[in-house]
Amino acid sequence: MKVGIIGAGLIGRSWAIVFARAGHEVQLWDKDSRVVSGVRDLIATQLGVLSQHDLLVDQQATLARIQVFPEIEAAVDGAGYIQENLPEKLEIKKEIFQMLDELCPRETVLASSTSSIPASLFSAALSNRQRCVVAHPVNPPHLIPLVEVCGAPWTSEQVVQQTIALMDSIKQRPVLLKKEIEGFVLNRLQGAVLNEAFKLVKHGYMSVDDVDTTIKDGLGLRWAFMGPFETIDLNAPEGLADYCRRYGGLYESIAEQQSVVEPWAESLIHDVAAQREQVLPRDQLQERADWRDTKLMELVSFKNKANLGK
Repeated sequence: MKVGIIGAGLIGRSWAIVFARAGHEVQLWDKDSRVVSGVRDLIATQLGVLSQHDLLVDQQATLARIQVFPEIEAAVDGAGYIQENLPEKLEIKKEIFQMLDELCPRETVLASSTSSIPASLFSAALSNRQRCVVAHPVNPPHLIPLVEVCGAPWTSEQVVQQTIALMDSIKQRPVLLKKEIEGFVLNRLQGAVLNEAFKLVKHGYMSVDDVDTTIKDGLGLRWAFMGPFETIDLNAPEGLADYCRRYGGLYESIAEQQSVVEPWAESLIHDVAAQREQVLPRDQLQERADWRDTKLMELVSFKNKANLGK
């Protein structure tokens, strides 16, 4: 199948790799000519790194399946599926989906990588709104496979299931949101952890570095291969219900303390940022981000070999 990728930034390039390594012909477009001119070199570099970590079978064949176009009409021509990756602004989403709805045949699925805007907000006025869906990845999708699939109230069930099947076929891990909710699920779970982390630092219970250590060397080790429900199911002799009987009161008491919304004040952000900068100076951010991606590749490779996926 031909796949149209709209937007050639970090997410768009990563999606191009995901679809191309799975055998699909990718047609990539970005309105910024400067981005278009250098995008194949950036993708080629990423493919080389994947090959080094045994996460890509044929680097040259994968790159050959990715074409970059200066015109959006050419990028969507003949595509059975479109993945949009433009900035997280509602007016931009409305404009591009109106254009895509006019350019693409009715059977073409129009998906957005948006991390916060429900499909109902940018597809309501479209003639073929039933084929619009959110397919929200985790950055970068070529290393982290989760994709949240969420339709608007009018999105057809066939489109939702077609999107889930496509994600399965390209080795992503789709999860279905049965109805729209602000921030979808990934960001709501991440937000709950972040809110509590900021509170713990704000009220002097723990340093920023120790909070990070609590996750990466504690909860995160389990979370790398199991979720919260499986975690508690295995943490009591008789399973999940037994765990809830034992610790439900504790978590209820904690939840009452967590129920008050405490905005991230500028002074708090400044304090947390300053503590982070003591650990990692700003001029070393990119170097550390590259280290993160390397560790992600090593972790993905390990999980694949150890059969820790499904």
